[in-house]
Amino acid sequence: MAGADLPFACDCGKLRGTLLGVSPSNGTRAECFCHDCRATELHAGQPDPAPGAVQVYQTVPDRVRFDSGEDQLAVFSLSEKGLLRWHARCCGSIMFNTARSPKLAFASFRTDRLKDDSPLGPIKARAFVRKANGKRGHEGGLKFLFCVIARALPRRIGGKWKQTPFFTPDGQAVRDIYVLTDTERAAVYPPQA
Repeated sequence: MAGADLPFACDCGKLRGTLLGVSPSNGTRAECFCHDCRATELHAGQPDPAPGAVQVYQTVPDRVRFDSGEDQLAVFSLSEKGLLRWHARCCGSIMFNTARSPKLAFASFRTDRLKDDSPLGPIKARAFVRKANGKRGHEGGLKFLFCVIARALPRRIGGKWKQTPFFTPDGQAVRDIYVLTDTERAAVYPPQA
């Protein structure tokens, strides 16, 4: 199955791109209920997703192409070592999460940036789901992790990790990374209830 090319855009439409050749077999659709995903949305001025989840399609950076408005791409991180949260500066739309190093080739794409997300297939993993005992756990987590490794490892070995719109050829992020201050983090993190 070759997969579909799916156009995406930020809320205001200034930043546009295409997910290339995506299908349920070359990416993993998931939803996350973690505090970091929620804090990311709040910091970007987006609606609070709670009690719902943030939905993502886990793919690889070489399947991402920005078509217009790339000057609106910006990035922040919730901590010095945390994931990179790529967003549209123009309207605050969260677009992607990536590792801090391009050598770990993954890009979690926010599925609400698509007009039609059905080509991505069903949700196969759920992270940080509240269980009946009040604790949080994962559903489909091992399969999700295996799929991330199965896509990233060949790219690391074969050098395809260098094909990314998020990093320069020498491994630097294409935008300056803004790291939230302690005060900013305290303002956006929900209580750990």
